[in-house]
Amino acid sequence: MSEVIVEVRDLHRRFDNVHAVRGLSFEIRRGQVVGFIGANGAGKTTTMRLMATLDQPTSGSIRVSGFDVNNQPNEVRRRIGWMPDAYGTYDHVTVGEYLDFFARAYGYTGAERTERVAEVMQFADLTAIADRPMNTLSKGMGQRLCFGRTLVHDPEFLLLDEPAAGLDPKARIELIHLIRLLAGEGKTIFISSHILSELAEMCDTMLFIDNGQIVHHGSADELKKHEQAGAVLDVQVTGDPAVLVQWVTLNPGVRVLEVRKHGARLVIENEQPDFLAATLRRMVADGVPVVEFHREQRRLEDAFVELLKKIGGAGAAAQPPVIS
Repeated sequence: MSEVIVEVRDLHRRFDNVHAVRGLSFEIRRGQVVGFIGANGAGKTTTMRLMATLDQPTSGSIRVSGFDVNNQPNEVRRRIGWMPDAYGTYDHVTVGEYLDFFARAYGYTGAERTERVAEVMQFADLTAIADRPMNTLSKGMGQRLCFGRTLVHDPEFLLLDEPAAGLDPKARIELIHLIRLLAGEGKTIFISSHILSELAEMCDTMLFIDNGQIVHHGSADELKKHEQAGAVLDVQVTGDPAVLVQWVTLNPGVRVLEVRKHGARLVIENEQPDFLAATLRRMVADGVPVVEFHREQRRLEDAFVELLKKIGGAGAAAQPPVIS
């Protein structure tokens, strides 16, 4: 089993009357890509800032490669790459100059510095825009630049806070590709996001947080299976979908998951094929103008919502999760 890179133990952070982080405990092993998931305000960014030595916990501890973030912050900073959800831009500073500044700050000199900046620009696909002022970059290019800055000192552990936020589909695909390349090189990566479908594609395992507490740890498939609550059907009708919604209210064992323009996504509690077929026959016989339907694979977002409903919007793992 690979070595533990990050150890978080009984972590708490309070801001006056706000208890933002409530007793988090987990471990991350070398080479893993871990998704850190929760709604806005769940405590994700606060936790990551604590891990990045940008804030101090009220109580509890964090160790990165054996070094304590409070007592040995400089040792931790040498080993982590921090990509915040927003970064500052500067007038009259080019992409190349920006990366060169950080290479100097990390102690690179001479030909080694030039070579390292060139390597980062090539990996992050920034070479073609090396001479462009950084304050003229698009959102996607700016995110690539911030990502490149995170890699300058070749850290072993990457902390990425909402790296895909605001990106168009093409830029998101490119970012996912870069993250998988780094994972292939043995980097350990911790990614915060509320876009679950993207994380499912690139993460080995996930931590779900709500109200400052871990409510689930494991793979996306494990969550979907654990929170399975019947078959999900996408039903499309002609005319107003209110007819379908009204029918659902009169039929036990069926509920609306999401109303759409031309129908709804329904949950049928009994997943047996015969029961599903009988339900659809009854729907048509009752006059619902069904034109199309199909069974969906359970979405990670749905499973997470079901989990939050069960715990009433907040909860904690019964045991401190070890990500392995």
